[in-house]
Amino acid sequence: MKGQSGPDFSILTDKAFQKLYQNPEDCIRYSQSLLISEKNIEHKVVLRKIISWAYAMQGNYVQAITTSNQKEEDGQDVKQSRFSRLFGDFNLADQYQNLGLYDQSRKIIEGILADPNLQNTRNLQERMTLSKLYQLQAINDGVSGKYNEALKNFDKSDQYLDHNNEENTIIRQENSIFRSLSLMRSNRLEESKKQLDLVIHEIESEGKSPFLAAFAYEVLSRYYFQKEEYTTAISYLEKGFAKIENMPYNDMKLIFYELFTQNYLALNNTEKYSHYNNLYTDLKSKLDSNRKEGIQYIAKLLEIYHKKNIEYQKQSKLRQVQLIIGSILLLIIGTLVCFYYELRRAKDLKKQLVFFEKQKQVMVLAAHTTASKEPLTKGNKVQDKDLTKLSEEKENEILEKLKEWENSGNYLSKNMSISILSAETGINPKYLSEVINSKKEKNFNGYINDLRISHIAYLLRTDPAYLNYKVSYLAEYAGFSSHGAFTNVFKSITGMSPNHYIQEIIKNKKP
Repeated sequence: MKGQSGPDFSILTDKAFQKLYQNPEDCIRYSQSLLISEKNIEHKVVLRKIISWAYAMQGNYVQAITTSNQKEEDGQDVKQSRFSRLFGDFNLADQYQNLGLYDQSRKIIEGILADPNLQNTRNLQERMTLSKLYQLQAINDGVSGKYNEALKNFDKSDQYLDHNNEENTIIRQENSIFRSLSLMRSNRLEESKKQLDLVIHEIESEGKSPFLAAFAYEVLSRYYFQKEEYTTAISYLEKGFAKIENMPYNDMKLIFYELFTQNYLALNNTEKYSHYNNLYTDLKSKLDSNRKEGIQYIAKLLEIYHKKNIEYQKQSKLRQVQLIIGSILLLIIGTLVCFYYELRRAKDLKKQLVFFEKQKQVMVLAAHTTASKEPLTKGNKVQDKDLTKLSEEKENEILEKLKEWENSGNYLSKNMSISILSAETGINPKYLSEVINSKKEKNFNGYINDLRISHIAYLLRTDPAYLNYKVSYLAEYAGFSSHGAFTNVFKSITGMSPNHYIQEIIKNKKP
């Protein structure tokens, strides 16, 4: 089963990994050429993962999953080594994160890192994989607003980067950029800026990685956006976007389009805003569709793996895999707090003031994050109806899954339906409907609309940039089909129109 020698293969994969950050299409062609002649099973797994990353960077999530999960065609029953099992679990955690399934990614990584025998390994492949695992977990922490934990995990990731090659250099630079983003989101702006300046100088001096350069300038633009220096922010966005403009880094381009939109809106440049908003909307629609297909595909793969009872389920991962199978599509991106029970259809001034007061309480409790990820709170009273088809234990399990799903932000999708919610939570749609009607005291549409309006209300209270957005943009962002539908639902929940709500915020901010 031995193919190329270890050192030779390390050099080849190091070059493939470098190409990943230069042009994903070149990376795919180069890695596939190595894969054709490679005989070593572990080497083939690593090459497929590199190809998978290249597809994911392009937004082709189904092809990414297909490639990294491809099995040998010769029917050989090869006993997995410790590295193969480790890399397989890492691959699954990475796929979940690419698809936005952060909670599932976190659970897998926690299971892996609980093995004390791995922490002191001297195997270079295992150490590289551990570095990437800590990086993934740090990103999961950042999504959840746990910035101190994220910083610690980026430091742990760096500790395993002790080999002098391009892959280690790239991961270390990537960690520096992510670290600066965590510092920025925890309001440590000058520390963040200092970290960014250093890594940008290093990346630009080497001139080898347009993707990392674009990533660094994108984060730097966020620094100036927070300081309300929108023109400077745009100049760095343009500088970063120029690095990848002619390359298929679609995931990265989507972020640039969104940031361009926010900055031009803040400058009241409607022409530029409209241009980039159209680019953002079109690309987001395409990538969301691809991501949805990826989620469905990985769900089918996991079902197949479960039926075949593959090797890693028999070892220390059994409990972890059962959790994965039981809640495949559990999404957690953290979303906004909504106070909708007391405020539904409220029109009088007293209820309006109550709504504003509760939004202030949310701001005190919420973490500062540009991705708008806040915990949701429930109403004070819940009617306890008799669900004859559900046990109390099952009912509580469904409510817990709904609570975690509420933190995902996926209710903003225009295509959200009871069947999609069922797929994302792994809950029977009939049971979902019963629990929402009984415990949330509303039908499915009312439940989703409450989440959406509370999301927008919080953004308006916490991010001044959103006060300048048109109501039509807020409606589209919140997943409503039209300006009118958004306005009607907003008024029924908050007791005032969106424009009235915005004016109240502006008035209250004046000295």
